[in-house]
Amino acid sequence: MPRSSAHTQPMPRCRWLKRALLPTLVAAAWGAPAWSADLLTITQDAINNNAALSSARLVTRSTEAARDAAEGALKPQVSVSGSLSHSRQYESQTSLPTAGVGGDDNVNSVGLSLEATQALFDALKRRQVEQAERQIDQQLFQLAATEQQLLIDVASAYFEILRAYELLDARRAQERAIGRQLEQAREQFEVGLIAITEVEEAKAAFDQSRAVRIAADSDLQVRFEALERLTGQRYESIDVLSEEMPVALPTPEDRNYWVELAMENNPLVLASEAGVALRRSSLEIAKAQESPTLNAFANYNYSDNDRSGASGYNSASEVGLRVSMPLYTGGTTEATIQENTFLLESSQYDFEDQRRETVQQIRSRYTQLSNNVSTIEARQQAIISNQSALDATRAGYEVGTRNIVDVLNAEQSLYNAIADYASARYDYVINLLILRQQAGTLDVAALEDVNEWLGEERVEFTLPEDNLDSVTNIGERPRRNG
Repeated sequence: MPRSSAHTQPMPRCRWLKRALLPTLVAAAWGAPAWSADLLTITQDAINNNAALSSARLVTRSTEAARDAAEGALKPQVSVSGSLSHSRQYESQTSLPTAGVGGDDNVNSVGLSLEATQALFDALKRRQVEQAERQIDQQLFQLAATEQQLLIDVASAYFEILRAYELLDARRAQERAIGRQLEQAREQFEVGLIAITEVEEAKAAFDQSRAVRIAADSDLQVRFEALERLTGQRYESIDVLSEEMPVALPTPEDRNYWVELAMENNPLVLASEAGVALRRSSLEIAKAQESPTLNAFANYNYSDNDRSGASGYNSASEVGLRVSMPLYTGGTTEATIQENTFLLESSQYDFEDQRRETVQQIRSRYTQLSNNVSTIEARQQAIISNQSALDATRAGYEVGTRNIVDVLNAEQSLYNAIADYASARYDYVINLLILRQQAGTLDVAALEDVNEWLGEERVEFTLPEDNLDSVTNIGERPRRNG
């Protein structure tokens, strides 16, 4: 049967009720126990368990550690070295006597050196610290982009499951309806009311509807596994999208506003802009290789041995300044400067390309959303119209003015309209979230708002542990819990 009743006006905006956040479910491994969940719970699972996001977080931490390492090169450096040696003299051809020194063949020596240095002026190391800071800036934006991509992946996977479920539900209903029509045709043929050709037409339509239903069944399984990959968790049921969800353009209803918002907040645009700053710092490092360095140093040295005729030990210290400056490096520095100049120009073009792509994505998604709002209303009306057409066709078939092919075509048109309506709703939700992602405003709070659009009904799944060839308990309409 078609979706209930005739909604000729856009869906009313329902009152969003605040729902308590369900406890976060942590999956130990694939094949873990299944749970019931809504969009927000599944999002928290993904944030806690997603491998790509965990990797991006660790890369960010490693970049921060690299900055600390670069800063350490500008702080005091203290080193100590020591030596303990044994030497043996086998023979000597020295003819002059060595006054006061014995003729020992074996000598033990000990030495100790302590040195401290402090960079007073080192342009290269300072530029390296600045580069490390720029790397952190870029990595933080890339981490934000990874987080937002995970959110859109989870939301898309969630709603694609619901889309696949509703399409499967429509195809199952279509198969049942055409199956009943086939049985009716067979009964009429047996009593001589219709020709065998009408039975064959009904049989062909039934076989086609069965093939479409099998494909929809398989698609639901694939969509469900995609969600499990993102979270590492299996769910026995998920909440469905309410029929009363609000359908309207995001506010403000100004495409240019969303473009400007994206230029300020889109993490990929900001990461690309940070990449320009990073390349510029690389150029500064290349230029700094021609700069002099000034270091303060202090050292202390101690030595002693057990040679006969010698007594006491040697001890000395030294403090001072050390200046160094490269005079000629064989053209390496000039070539490195030229290399980084080209890379800086390249990064500027990359930034412009990312900026243009984001603008295009924002404009496209906004246009699609505008079309989605109109399409949903039109799809609702199409269901009503196709139901009326089917009723009229069936009535004509009963009195002999229509044939069974007309009835089968009307049946197919009705269920196609039902499937198109369901698909249009999910296109709207997914495009709305992608618009927010492109604008850089997609976060858990935004998904919490969408989570309020879910109703009290649930889609229940039973996936066999080792057999992915079938999904059970999903052929009927969703069961209302409670």
